[in-house]
Amino acid sequence: VQLQASGGGLVQAGGSLRLSCAASGFTFDNYGLAWFRQAPGKEREGISCIGHFGGNTFYTNYLEGRFKFSRDDAEKKLFLQMNNLQPEDTAVYYCAAAERGTCFRYNGRWDYTLTGQISYGQGTLVTVSS
Repeated sequence: VQLQASGGGLVQAGGSLRLSCAASGFTFDNYGLAWFRQAPGKEREGISCIGHFGGNTFYTNYLEGRFKFSRDDAEKKLFLQMNNLQPEDTAVYYCAAAERGTCFRYNGRWDYTLTGQISYGQGTLVTVSS
């Protein structure tokens, strides 16, 4: 499983970015797919998740509405459209995949993650200035 995120950079508050993730080495349909982020000094959190064989897209509720997860199965790419970015969105963003992964939340958490062994790609840094 190989995943490479790109598209990060410096943006002013209120701006937008579209992240891309190129996937290779696995069959898309057999894997759950997700985006995560990790801010400086904080633990990694899930942003959005799609279970294997598609289905519903799940979002961490405080990000839904500003962030949108999409995929291009023909190109084997994932995308994360991020709008109205705020300084608290500054983080390294990662795409991820898990074979036969489904989306779930741990008790007491708002963010979604994948079941199974998760492979994370190399992240891309997003910095939002105020």
